[in-house]
Amino acid sequence: GGPVIKDGRPVDFGSFLIPISDYNIVDDWFVVGLKGTGSKTLEIKDVFVPRHRFQSFKQMSDGTAPGLATNTAPVYKMPWGTMHPTTISTPIVGMAYGAYDAHIEHQGKRLRAAYAGEKAKDDPFAKVRIAEAASDIDAAWRQLSGNLAEEYALLNAGQEVPLSLRARARRDQVRASQRAIAAIDRLFESAGATALQTETALQRFWRDAHAGRVHAANDAERAYVMYGNQEFGLPLGDTMV
Repeated sequence: GGPVIKDGRPVDFGSFLIPISDYNIVDDWFVVGLKGTGSKTLEIKDVFVPRHRFQSFKQMSDGTAPGLATNTAPVYKMPWGTMHPTTISTPIVGMAYGAYDAHIEHQGKRLRAAYAGEKAKDDPFAKVRIAEAASDIDAAWRQLSGNLAEEYALLNAGQEVPLSLRARARRDQVRASQRAIAAIDRLFESAGATALQTETALQRFWRDAHAGRVHAANDAERAYVMYGNQEFGLPLGDTMV
């Protein structure tokens, strides 16, 4: 995707459908996390894109996208400002669940050499970290899934999704990413040096989650300000809602 420029200024933003023959893939995705996404740079020069191969994000946000005339099921009416950011946060929450399971398995077998061979599972502080992490991960998922369910129920009943709910969904979406990453950090910090080995699942979850955090949809402060504007009855100042 990208901006639509008119008279030197962006007037819209959206997705462009371009034949593979019209662009080059630059092999530049050498990263510390999310290596499997293959999110390489596309090099496009002097390519004309007809109007029917452009999808406006603004139309997707305000419910006027052309496809809605054909696809009338409630799922197609879900707010873009909820759906797109949620697809960014959901994998991070999934990573947190994976990291939690990997941590439990790791700690269940681990002997702490620095503490005379003490079993990690007998350490009360390890249990505190586990409980805190589990609570944050569950809270992240419950808020994400709860907001989606509430929006879908309204649309299924023929109602619109109010702006207050959409702003809340964005608030909870960025918070879910924060909670999930904080939970992974809490577990990783107490997993010991063996968790640093490149073949362990825990370090991979840790790297991938932090890599996912840099996505624009996880810009927490921007989403929080937008929510605060909504609460005070001020202009939101952002279109991703």
